[in-house]
Amino acid sequence: MRIFTAALATETNTFSPICIDRRAFEESLYAPPGEHPETPTLCTAPITVGRKVCREKGWTLIEGTAAWADPAGLINRQAYESLRDEILDQLKAALPVDAVVMGLHGAMVADGYLDPEGDLLTRIRDIVGPDVLVCAELDPHSHLTAKRVAAADFFVVFKEFPHTDFVDRAEDLWAIAVDTLEGRVQPVMSVFDCRMIDVFPTSREPMRSFVDKLKAIEASDPDVLSLSVIHGFMAGDVPEMGTKTIAITNGKREKGEQLAQTLGLELYAKRGTFMMPSIDEKQAVSQALGLVRSGVSGPVVIADMWDNPGGGTAGDATVILEELLARGATHVAVGMIWDPIAVQICFAAGEGAEIPLRFGAKSAPGTGNPVDGLVTVVKLTPNAEMRFGDSIAPFGDAAHIRLSGIDIILSSVRVQSYDPSLFTALGLDPLEKDILVIKSTNHFYAAFSKIASEILYCSAGTPYPNQPATNPYRRVRRDIWPIMADPHGIEAA
Repeated sequence: MRIFTAALATETNTFSPICIDRRAFEESLYAPPGEHPETPTLCTAPITVGRKVCREKGWTLIEGTAAWADPAGLINRQAYESLRDEILDQLKAALPVDAVVMGLHGAMVADGYLDPEGDLLTRIRDIVGPDVLVCAELDPHSHLTAKRVAAADFFVVFKEFPHTDFVDRAEDLWAIAVDTLEGRVQPVMSVFDCRMIDVFPTSREPMRSFVDKLKAIEASDPDVLSLSVIHGFMAGDVPEMGTKTIAITNGKREKGEQLAQTLGLELYAKRGTFMMPSIDEKQAVSQALGLVRSGVSGPVVIADMWDNPGGGTAGDATVILEELLARGATHVAVGMIWDPIAVQICFAAGEGAEIPLRFGAKSAPGTGNPVDGLVTVVKLTPNAEMRFGDSIAPFGDAAHIRLSGIDIILSSVRVQSYDPSLFTALGLDPLEKDILVIKSTNHFYAAFSKIASEILYCSAGTPYPNQPATNPYRRVRRDIWPIMADPHGIEAA
């Protein structure tokens, strides 16, 4: 067998003022054919898993380009088209192939393209024809468009949020592909539109039990090859945004359609109950200080959940930091605030320097005010990195500064706070701090929950469109909850 694999992925917050060009991909991950590292990035696990599978099978794996950019706003048209065409040209050169296995995110939006993944998959299908297997792994925070479903044989989606299972799901993707190519199964994809927008953390109920149920069905029913939930991405203003369920069966279309609908309506019935409760910055700081005074064991983690670069924001909001400074808090570490200009100034000053510095809150309204102060440059780390499960997340040149007893990490590449190693990379021991402020909606949970005495989810400022009922959408359909109270008409019935 000859299998082609490649990856092109990012997540587009169409409300974000930060545009993505080719340089953004190169800063996060750009690996030409054969140069992808052994460690996968979030959406490139099909490549690293494919190497192992094809080596064991004695098949030929032809690798195309792998490109990933940390989430932001609209993708530059030339950047998308050039990366797309690079991969398509590589596929043409690899022909004939027996299958195409892609790593995608699923929430890209480019200038002139509301559905880049649908465009890419359709062009792949046109190149290989109707009989070659085409499949992909997707992030659940994506848009499952009809165009994509028509172009691909099947999708496998991360089940967990935080996304701790992207390698496991890539293994599932390849297992179905291998069984298909060797004639043991005939995958049929069924999709149900839940007609809702919600947030589904699997670190808490009721989504924890729902995902466990999906896994139990997969394990017990030989007709079911894979079950997935597309959560949707509420910051993507596109016509087909929303939650969907996917059932992949072995040739059992009617059964798959019924199963996708049953699971989708079960999610719909619990709408509005999935997301973790949040508090504002004043409550968060008060509760954190109170917990510290009570003598809790381990740092209190405040998650600045909506200023999350993983959702396309800048990650430069200062709302929580300003509250901490106003309350005189100490033994606090903040990781991270994106400010490449401030980082450049710190690098010019050097470690140990005491300098006046303005940093943060440059990107958009609702992110607080720039912070001014006399800071100490404690440590400078070129090309800093942190862990994220089985992968590595770079955050560029970074500076550890200290202001009024608070340690702050400034980054030059936007990335959310995945792991406590972001602090140790800048010489900070997170276990020695009373309070840690991080920027992430829920991906942080897998790693930070292991060291936190308490986790406080904080909704501070307005950097992210987190109210789908009132977000100023221009393209999103109106017959979807919570924009419409009951689009399925179940309550009326």
